[in-house]
Amino acid sequence: MNKFGIGQPVRRVEDPRFLTGRGRYVDDINLPHQAYAALVISPHAHARVNGVDASKALAAPGVLCVLTGADVVAEKLGGLPPQFMPEDMGGPKGYRTFRPILATEKVRFVGDRVAIVVAETAAQARDAVELVEVDYAPLAAVANAEDALADGAPRVWDDAPGNLAFPLALGNKDATDAAFARAKHVVKLRLENNRLSANALEPRGAIGDYSAADDAYTLYTSTQNPHGVRTVISQAVFRMPETKLRVIAHDVGGGFGMKGDTYPEEALVLWASRRVGRPVKWAPTRSESLQNDDHGRDQVVYGEMALDGDGRILAIRSTAVHGMGACVTGAAVVPVLYGLKLVPNAYAIPAVHVSAKAVFTNTTPTAPYRGAGRPEGVYLAERLIDQAAIDLGIDPVEIRRRNLIAPDAMPFASPTGFTYDSGEFAQAMDKCLALADWKGFDARRKASEAKGRRRGRALTYYIEDCGVFNERMELRFDPSGNVTIVAGTFSHGQGHATAYAQMVSDWLGVPFESIRLVQGDTNQVSFGRGTYASRSVMLGGGALRAAADAIIEKARPLAAHLMEAAAGDVEFREGKFGIKGTDRAMPLTEVARAFYRPVGLPRQFGIGLEASGSAATEPPNFPNGCHVCEVEVDPETGQVAIDRYTVVDDVGIAINPLICEGQVQGGLAQGIGQALVEHVIYDRESGQLVTGSFGDYAMPRADDLPGTEMDFHNVPCRTNPLGVKSIGEAGSVGAPPTVINAVLDALRPLGVKHIDMPATPRRVWEAIRAAGASGA
Repeated sequence: MNKFGIGQPVRRVEDPRFLTGRGRYVDDINLPHQAYAALVISPHAHARVNGVDASKALAAPGVLCVLTGADVVAEKLGGLPPQFMPEDMGGPKGYRTFRPILATEKVRFVGDRVAIVVAETAAQARDAVELVEVDYAPLAAVANAEDALADGAPRVWDDAPGNLAFPLALGNKDATDAAFARAKHVVKLRLENNRLSANALEPRGAIGDYSAADDAYTLYTSTQNPHGVRTVISQAVFRMPETKLRVIAHDVGGGFGMKGDTYPEEALVLWASRRVGRPVKWAPTRSESLQNDDHGRDQVVYGEMALDGDGRILAIRSTAVHGMGACVTGAAVVPVLYGLKLVPNAYAIPAVHVSAKAVFTNTTPTAPYRGAGRPEGVYLAERLIDQAAIDLGIDPVEIRRRNLIAPDAMPFASPTGFTYDSGEFAQAMDKCLALADWKGFDARRKASEAKGRRRGRALTYYIEDCGVFNERMELRFDPSGNVTIVAGTFSHGQGHATAYAQMVSDWLGVPFESIRLVQGDTNQVSFGRGTYASRSVMLGGGALRAAADAIIEKARPLAAHLMEAAAGDVEFREGKFGIKGTDRAMPLTEVARAFYRPVGLPRQFGIGLEASGSAATEPPNFPNGCHVCEVEVDPETGQVAIDRYTVVDDVGIAINPLICEGQVQGGLAQGIGQALVEHVIYDRESGQLVTGSFGDYAMPRADDLPGTEMDFHNVPCRTNPLGVKSIGEAGSVGAPPTVINAVLDALRPLGVKHIDMPATPRRVWEAIRAAGASGA
């Protein structure tokens, strides 16, 4: 067995340089003669911009230039469009916005970019920002999505009636209504998915470097999608050939979907560099990031579940409102769409009708955040089925068992358009229950009560879809026989340099330590779509498999020539070409070196050994799993402590179990953070951001997160050649309903029937008091 091959828990090769401070992030890069940029941002949620006077700033020490919305208009620079709208996929028509790189006539949220100041030093640029005088005419604002739909609400865009960005609906309304009409039981809930900030450890940053000699640009940026940034800035903003822009992303300290978008600052530093003739660097403060980074979630949903007398689900219907913020940006349609498609979850539900309205508000735009709609859909399903168990008096495990899709029903067509190919949901649930010691809960509850605490538990099941679009990967052997993987995906914490090397080592028999990864430079990687939607293991891995197969087929004729055999008599096994029926063999690495011989090879073999491969999402894969959580609640303070957390996931084939576990842990931290502490809050009247620093926006800390028991119940995916299912978003999908249902289980004896995320100590304490039980 290859100890560095597929399935082995190989430690990440990236980690030593990260842990020893040798990572290279945008803020670590400094170019010769570099200048610095700072932004003038709006203090108003909604206002007309009557004028910008930059004369005092231009006279300040060190200031090189100030660019405003008037300059954008004068140079005819474009705005940032959404990647797609529902109408582009055959859906209903919506209101297509273009995010301006600088505001011209209006600002639409606190933090909207108004001007950029460039100076010799970062301090001089920030000081000069205070000298830019902007004539604002404040307008009425609307910060809450449901408020934005009300008659007479202020319009974020004057020609977008009712602040509607777009509607969406899926399922069969007639069949669903008929199922509700004959149902014995109906459960109803109103739920909130709180708005979140990604808060990547490395804030966004960018350096623009214009070369007058070449009339070309280089952008260093912290992004998940270098080629996507190149496309948007080249085509939408500057309207120039993409070959004039090189985008480089070295190390990126977390993205979580937020860095999958293209931002105004990335265009602004390039434009500013051309204007001043020097590289221009922009690095935000954490407060600026909280204001200007795309947010996640922000959904209110009204859901109903219809059941028969035996607790079997007949139908689900729901209506949701999604706060889109001030514009539809990047892939912002995705969370709305997948918040509908995942509502049926892993259950055999005959009928579904789900709808949503995406609504403009005077807030920061929202976009995909780890899970991107999957957490919203699963949250609704799991909260409803838990409530159904309570109302019908059925054990929460048993009601799920009655409704989970059976293995022999695969492939299973969901009522929202997915086809699940594989999974053993009930078996994975049983494995998780055993690992969590579900039967030992009563003893632990009594011990908690002896300490004056309330103990609750919950079990949930989740399924999600992963992978989107197509991808391209390359393999290149050098004259020494070492291999370079040229990746169209982009690792920003996922461990691609390790996992991809494991695959190549396994397939080609190349020593693990002889394989390196190149990514994130549009001049070195011919094309790629980046990493998001947990796409890399399936699409990057699938494309890499195709490239590896192509390498073998390209090398086989030369191996035959070198061994003086017919190509048809040569086979490839365990890293070697051999002649069938003999013990004669030659390692692939030796054949690869032969491709670089200067003389002695027939012309048809050419020079060098390299190949590319591609893979597409047709269809996606469906990771799934079970979560069990136990919490203790202090009824006197409302403090929630997670005491035990257990996860069993189905990832098809685990390329590297250690990396899989790390991805689950990261997803759990963000899902638990949403459930208990994180919340972007705007003042409902003024639209001012209340949680504008880490003094107000709570992040989960190490002592908030439990030790987690993890295992796998893997059923290989049937629809991709590797059999893999993704893992990057799984923890963030399963955790929110599991934690909240456990909190409610603890509080239900005190009369508490409902609580929304985040279940902060204050919210829990107030819910207990409102229910009329102090727990004293």
